[in-house]
Amino acid sequence: MDTPLSIKTGKAPAPGLEGSRFPHLLASIDMGSNSFRLEIAELVKGKYKRVDYLKETVRLGAGLDAHGLLTEEATQRGLTCLARFAQRLKGFATWQVRAVATQTLREARNRDAFLQRANLVLGHTIEVIAGREEARLIYQGVSRLQPSELPRLVIDIGGRSTEMILGHGRTPQRTESFGVGSVSLSLQHFPQGRYTAEAFRSAQIAAGAELEEALTLFDRSQWQEALGSSGTVGAVSQILAANGITDGSITPEALRWCMAQCIEAGTMEALNLPGLKPERKAVLGGGLSILYTLAMHFDIEALRPAKGALRQGVIFDLEERIEAARNHRLPDPRDTSVRELQQRFKVDPTQAERIRQRALSLWATLGEPEAALDGEDARELGWASALHEIGMMVSHHDHHRHSAYILSHVDASSFSQSQLRKLASLVLGQRGELIKLAEHLHDQALMSQVLCLRLALILHHARVDLPPKLAELQRGRGKSRLVLPRRWATQHPRTLHLLDEETRRWAAQGDRKLEVTLKD
Repeated sequence: MDTPLSIKTGKAPAPGLEGSRFPHLLASIDMGSNSFRLEIAELVKGKYKRVDYLKETVRLGAGLDAHGLLTEEATQRGLTCLARFAQRLKGFATWQVRAVATQTLREARNRDAFLQRANLVLGHTIEVIAGREEARLIYQGVSRLQPSELPRLVIDIGGRSTEMILGHGRTPQRTESFGVGSVSLSLQHFPQGRYTAEAFRSAQIAAGAELEEALTLFDRSQWQEALGSSGTVGAVSQILAANGITDGSITPEALRWCMAQCIEAGTMEALNLPGLKPERKAVLGGGLSILYTLAMHFDIEALRPAKGALRQGVIFDLEERIEAARNHRLPDPRDTSVRELQQRFKVDPTQAERIRQRALSLWATLGEPEAALDGEDARELGWASALHEIGMMVSHHDHHRHSAYILSHVDASSFSQSQLRKLASLVLGQRGELIKLAEHLHDQALMSQVLCLRLALILHHARVDLPPKLAELQRGRGKSRLVLPRRWATQHPRTLHLLDEETRRWAAQGDRKLEVTLKD
C-alpha cells in the first residue's frame, strides 16, 4: 500500500489532516452544468497520477426553469449522481476532498436548498465558485499538466458559461467568465434537437453578443497558442479525428464541416457521426456555435485539446492548502488573496492585525473541538478579522454592512463564493444587534466566531496595542465567560461600558449568554 504524502515528504501530518483510509489520495468533484465529474489522484513530488475518474451526464443546467429555480427532476438527477460519488469516496477524510459547483448553481435562486440536500448526500461540503475563480482553477490544471513557456489562451466551454484565460507559464494573467454555454445555447436555439442553418446563425449571433466584450481583453497579439479544456472541446476534437478531418485540432474549416453534417442530418436523432457520443448530441449545436464564434472573433487558426481541466486544478489547489497547513512557513493561497484585498480597499493593516491576533487568541481559549487554530474555522475567523473594515472605503457609517456586501460579491482568488458568503456573515455580525444573524443562530461554530470577533473589536476599540494574554474566553453550558484582570478593567471604564452593552445584546438575541468576570 502507498504511504501518505506526509511520510513521503518526511513530514508529520498536520493537525486535522488525519482520519483517512487513503491518506495518499486527493479527490475533486466538478459539478458542471452538463456533467458531474469525480477525479481521484495521487501527487508525489509534484507528479500527478490519476487513480480513478467517474463522469455522469446530469444536465443540471437544463433543469433551471423560467424563474431561475432548479427543478425537482434536475435536483434528483444531481443527488443520485452524488450518492454514487459518495460510495466511491468512502474512507476519504474531509481534508482530502473538495467539491465545486459552477454556473448553474451560481444562477439558481434555490441553490441553498439544493446544497443543503446535496451536502448530506455527498458527505462533503460543496462550494459554489465564482466564474473568475473557475477560470483560475482551469488554468492551474492546464498549466500543471501541460506546461509551456509560450503565452497562451485557454478556453473552457461549459454547459452554461465559457471561461477564457490568458496565461504565461503557471501564472494566469487575465481570467474571465461569460454567461454562454453549450447547454443554454442549445436549449435556446436548437429546440427539440433540430439543426438548421438559421439556427446556427442565430446561435452564433447570441454567442458573439456575450463574447464581444472580450475582443480587446484577449486580442490575438497577446497569445501564441490556443488550448481548449474539458467536455465540448474534447467531444468536437474526437469527432474530427474519428472522421479524418483533422488530427483533433479544431479549425474554422473543420467546424464548418461539423455544422454542415448537422444541417444535413436535420435532427440530433438522425445525426450519426463516428466519434460522437450519444450524450453529447443534445448540446452539440450550442457547443459548435460557441467554438465557431470564438475561432472567427479571436482569429484562432487551431484550437488544440488541453490535458488539464477544472477538476485537476481543484486537486492542485487542494494540495497547496494541505501543504500550507502542514508547513506553516508556506502561505495558504487564500492568505495571499486576503492581503491583496486589504491593499485594494486600503484597510488599516495595523488595526486589522490587532483584531486578527486578539480574535484568534480568544478562539484558542474556548477549548472546544472546533477551536483548533489549524482548523478551517480559525482560518475563516482570521480572514474575517483581517477584512472586517474593508467597507470603510465606501463609508465609515455602517461600514460593517458595506464590508459584508463587498465580501459577498468580490472576486477573490482561491475563495469559493460559499466561503466568501460565510466571511460576509462574520463581518456583518461584528457590531450592532444580533438579530441580523438570526438565520445563523443554530450554527454554534459561526456564532463563536462572531463572538470572538466582536469581543476583539471592543477590546481594541481605541485602536491601540494591548497585552497579548489580557483576556480569556471560557465556555460553559449555555454561556460564555470573558475573564479580564480587575486592575486593567478598572483603568478602562469605557471598555467595561461597551462590554456591558455586549452582554445585553447576547442576552436579548444571541445563542448564549455572555458574562464578564474580573480576576485579581
